[in-house]
Amino acid sequence: MPYKEREISKMYYSMGEVAQLFEVNQSLLRFYEKEFEVLQPKKNKKGNRYFTPEDIENLKIIFHLIKDKGYTIGGAKEYLKNNLTQSKDNIKIINTLEHIKSFLIEVRDQL
Repeated sequence: MPYKEREISKMYYSMGEVAQLFEVNQSLLRFYEKEFEVLQPKKNKKGNRYFTPEDIENLKIIFHLIKDKGYTIGGAKEYLKNNLTQSKDNIKIINTLEHIKSFLIEVRDQL
């Protein structure tokens, strides 16, 4: 009997948490913030950056384009300008399929 797991998500993630999530240096995140207009983390009075879940989704798209598909930074910028909503839909589909795959593997291992 499958059930839907409730995901607990935060409203804001610190720069360190996001860097750990993507296994990159914080300097790379700062660089991408300057390069990509879709990344707009909030900053507090001290200047600490806090990323929203939407920023994290945009980062997933950026990393997918650059690391997996082999786009250059300029190419990824151009792609995002023209296809942002389509890219977000594709990432959601990929995440859903990966979740289903892990669930099915877990079921298989229990048999």
